Amino acid sequence: MSDSQTTVKSALLFPGQGAQFVGMGKELYAELPAVKDLFDRAESILGINIKQLCFEGPADALEATDISQPAIFLASLAALESLKATRPELLESIQGAAGLSLGEYTALVFSGAMDFETGLRVVFERGRVMQAAAVTSPSGMTSLLGLDEAKVDHVIEQVAPHGRLWKANMLGPGNIVISGEKQALAHVEGPALEAGAMKVIPLAVAGAFHSPLMKPADDQLGAVLAASTIHTPRIPVYANVDTSVHTTPDEIRQRLVAQVTGGVLWEGCISRMMADGYTQFYEVGPGRVLTGLLKRIDRKVPCETIPAR
Repeated sequence: MSDSQTTVKSALLFPGQGAQFVGMGKELYAELPAVKDLFDRAESILGINIKQLCFEGPADALEATDISQPAIFLASLAALESLKATRPELLESIQGAAGLSLGEYTALVFSGAMDFETGLRVVFERGRVMQAAAVTSPSGMTSLLGLDEAKVDHVIEQVAPHGRLWKANMLGPGNIVISGEKQALAHVEGPALEAGAMKVIPLAVAGAFHSPLMKPADDQLGAVLAASTIHTPRIPVYANVDTSVHTTPDEIRQRLVAQVTGGVLWEGCISRMMADGYTQFYEVGPGRVLTGLLKRIDRKVPCETIPAR
């Protein structure tokens, strides 16, 4: 191995909710026995026809929070199996991982902190309790493009008389998602455009994820995690909620619960990983969202997509 190869520090990135598409994993299911085994085991564990939902849809059923979360988790692991089958030496060289929201669970499974069945059961329950929390009050999420954090704070202050809003996803420079009550989100566009926003995009999600409105879900998820076997990761996995590296099983549980009501500090995670020496990234799973976000954070850092075809 050359000196140039030994200096490369590589990490995997796993996508979160919103990356799903009808047909994900279908080709890999037909090609790789390991992927077929993943999906067949998942159907046996969950008792739902996850294969049909992933491969054939319909799209609206696949987009439901309680379905999309285990579906994306499965599709991402299918893409990981394709990497294992075609480039095992690359997989062995990976030194770190992170995932966006739901993707953090996939990263933890890759790291050995959870086995497949544990990760799948926790993710399924996470989607179920988040969906249940979402329907308790009319709420949602909106993406604000072109505003820095201070300007987003100012918009939230201006809209406060109409309802509660919080910063939910700090995705990259000028790319912040807010969560909150529907009546407040309905009044965001005017103040955001006045503050200089390029776009104000309501997101097609069930509720105000990563905000205090998800409080009913975190206790339930905490109970699920408390009953789940978790190990110390074999490689660093970066936590969304504070950009720290997961260490002990108890800390993993605490940070995953905090993630339900806390913001996703994705830009902070990527910046910390780069500060820790990572110079090559691979987005493993459906879509190319994380590759796009990485380019906005630092255009010079390479990121290869490993698709869930």
